[in-house]
Amino acid sequence: MQETVENFDSSASNLDIGAHESDDILAALASIGDEEAFERLFVRHRRRVARLIGRFFSAPEAVEDVAQEVFSKMFFALPDYKPDPAASFSAWLSRITFNSCYDRLRRERRRPEDPIANITEQEASRLHARLNHSSRRLDAETEVIARDLAEKLLANLRAEDRIVIALLEIDDMPVADIARLTGWSTSKVKVRAHRARASLRRILGRYV
Repeated sequence: MQETVENFDSSASNLDIGAHESDDILAALASIGDEEAFERLFVRHRRRVARLIGRFFSAPEAVEDVAQEVFSKMFFALPDYKPDPAASFSAWLSRITFNSCYDRLRRERRRPEDPIANITEQEASRLHARLNHSSRRLDAETEVIARDLAEKLLANLRAEDRIVIALLEIDDMPVADIARLTGWSTSKVKVRAHRARASLRRILGRYV
């Protein structure tokens, strides 16, 4: 993920970034074909977009692919963008980013007959140890393995449920913020979270 963000940095490091133009002004200019304005928007928002994508995809290639899709969608949507005092350009772009992640998760999701069939015996053993010794301080190697295992567990959830759990539990985002980002009602977010936790408990129950 960090490598991907650094790639974005180097790709635009030679641009003379205008710090004083607002996003709304740059968006208006970019919408009528100003390439420099579009590049400035890209440079200004590329890291935040990459971080949001990184909440759902760990592979640098996936992050970069989705980021390219996001900025492509942004480019074509700019003529329809209307400044809104109640919602910033960043919020508008975050919504495009979320939708792109959501679409990719739905495309990539697989339904194995056994939801944890792709977890190896060694990983299962480590999961059992972690669940039963949660207070023990983990070393760097174990933390990496734990993150990989979490990816495999989350991959078995529906796209909507995975997104809610990632934002709520991993990113510690409030329900109201998740609702604004996704365009869902707070009730729907809570229902998704409840269902996702129940699914994870069923899987983890085999190791407790």
